[in-house]
Amino acid sequence: MLLGGCRSLTTPALAAGEDQRLAGLRPVDLLLFGEQHDAPEHASLQHRLVDKLAARGALAGLVLEMAEQGRSTAGLPPAADEDQVRAALAWQDAAWPWARYGPVVMAAVRAGVPVLGANLPRAQMGAAAQDAALEARLDAAGLTRLQALIRDGHCGLLPEPRIAPMLRVQIARDQAMADTLTRARSSGRSVLLIAGSVHVRRDLGVPRHLPSTASLQIVLARSGGAELAPAEIGLADGDLLWPTPALPPGDPCAGLRERLPPRP
Repeated sequence: MLLGGCRSLTTPALAAGEDQRLAGLRPVDLLLFGEQHDAPEHASLQHRLVDKLAARGALAGLVLEMAEQGRSTAGLPPAADEDQVRAALAWQDAAWPWARYGPVVMAAVRAGVPVLGANLPRAQMGAAAQDAALEARLDAAGLTRLQALIRDGHCGLLPEPRIAPMLRVQIARDQAMADTLTRARSSGRSVLLIAGSVHVRRDLGVPRHLPSTASLQIVLARSGGAELAPAEIGLADGDLLWPTPALPPGDPCAGLRERLPPRP
């Protein structure tokens, strides 16, 4: 049965300048797309990217932060319906709205490209939060930057004792995604990861846990905002920064203030 949020799988039209940016994609083993989860334009861009790569036979797999490691559509035919795909991925719509991610997932399925979950399973997150050894997987500078990003990402409202456990879970999630990407590598074609922008940073995210033999390119979609030097957002020469329209004005911290008590 088709679900209402994903009836059309028509490829969104390319916006001005996107052809030139797409021409900057390299034939790499691993292509990491960093998104802002609440930016709808990023989902449309992912759809266009999947269709372009699949059309030229260059897409070996679509790997998602949005589904748990071990979940896959590899056993489904290209004609599988959305209910079958959601079941195969154990999709959690409350966390990752299917209306947003369904079109890109189904574009890969229709092209015969396996979709793989890569996130650390929820059942393993408690153990990861207590595993101080995970911190050794980043250098001191990376740990400091990741701590600052966690604080800023929670609007400075997160109690300090919760920072270290969240940092460890973040590192464990990056390791799980890196492991999934490494296993999915296919000679001559690219595996595409879709994840939040912090996860794809070269200095502290998934790339830190990948084998040095894997060729890699990052595409970072960024909504509005001030221009930053590539190194400030974890990019290197050859990576692509893809600006998209600014989101409507609003208070991104309002919901957190309701859920979290004020810090002492």
